[in-house]
Amino acid sequence: MKSMMAGLSLCLCLLVAGCGSSTGDRAASGAGIGAAAGAVVGAVTGLSVLQGALLGAAAGGLTGALTTDDVINLGDPIWASDGRAANKPAVSRVQAGLTKLGYDPGPIDGVAGDRTRRAIRFYQEDNGLAVNGQATLELAQHIEGRLGGSG
Repeated sequence: MKSMMAGLSLCLCLLVAGCGSSTGDRAASGAGIGAAAGAVVGAVTGLSVLQGALLGAAAGGLTGALTTDDVINLGDPIWASDGRAANKPAVSRVQAGLTKLGYDPGPIDGVAGDRTRRAIRFYQEDNGLAVNGQATLELAQHIEGRLGGSG
């Protein structure tokens, strides 16, 4: 039973550690879910709940930090809705605007992949903005302002 619970929590850590497109997001989500799963494992095994939570957090956090979004990506984590990471409509707006301005973000699909992030960084550099490669609502509005002023 103990080995089955440990295996189950490891699978859960691996699965949830994929939340987010950045290493930090995957590490944080992996640590959080790993801690929760580890607490359950600790409660049903000889470990204490705290020991299980700590081991689970470490395993989930490392798993998230060591994965890439092209290997495991379950989408943006819940906390990404605070404007730090863009949603699909904002990404699509940024992609469409970048395309009109001559940058190459790839397909207008609402997914901020490598090409989109690279095009965003070029746009940000060219326009004196902080360069972070992130598609945000504010960036979409900046790009649309440039399009409105040039057309």
